[in-house]
Amino acid sequence: MTAKETVRAVLDKLPEDCSLDEVLYHLYVAQAAQRGLADADAGRTIPHERVEAEMRRTWLLGDVG
Repeated sequence: MTAKETVRAVLDKLPEDCSLDEVLYHLYVAQAAQRGLADADAGRTIPHERVEAEMRRTWLLGDVG
């Protein structure tokens, strides 16, 4: 999907009385989702187990470096 198509799709889903801030927020979310999908497709991900271990270490034990 091109950038222009993405903007149109986002605008089509928003109510007529939405604010410019709401439009910008939804465009940001769409862009972030597209980047995330591209990262996943390219294999730039972190295994769930590693994320879980890092979160446990940081949140339950404090950041021990």
